[in-house]
Amino acid sequence: MNAPHLVGDWIRGITIRQPWATCILAGKTVENRTVHWPWRGWVLIHVGKAKPEPAVLRDPLVATAIRGRELHLGAVIGVARLVDCHLDQGPERCTNSWAQRAAHHLVLADVHELALPVPARGALSAWKPTRDLVGQVLQQLPGLKP
Repeated sequence: MNAPHLVGDWIRGITIRQPWATCILAGKTVENRTVHWPWRGWVLIHVGKAKPEPAVLRDPLVATAIRGRELHLGAVIGVARLVDCHLDQGPERCTNSWAQRAAHHLVLADVHELALPVPARGALSAWKPTRDLVGQVLQQLPGLKP
């Protein structure tokens, strides 16, 4: 069976540390990065293996977002559309409470959480997922298409 939607340039992976990745599933729409990302389109939300810093977990914004959620490690936990990336424009223009100053803001939309995390390896920059990984994700999100 030829399944072109399992490969190609329509989807990438993005590795995000905890608890930020879980915060995205809970409504965080901005991911902060040090460099501009030219990629636009669907991204797998992948969690790295590093455990979160305890002090970060006590931040009120983070604590509210992750309350009652498991903080998975080393797996794809969701999918989102990366719709924009812009340099911080100051608090007058970037009013999102998750946006950090002097950072590039990756703007995410259409977030879909996976019911079962899919173990996977990621990379620091946007990475191309394997056909098998995309297939495992699409088993849980059959309506997701390029």
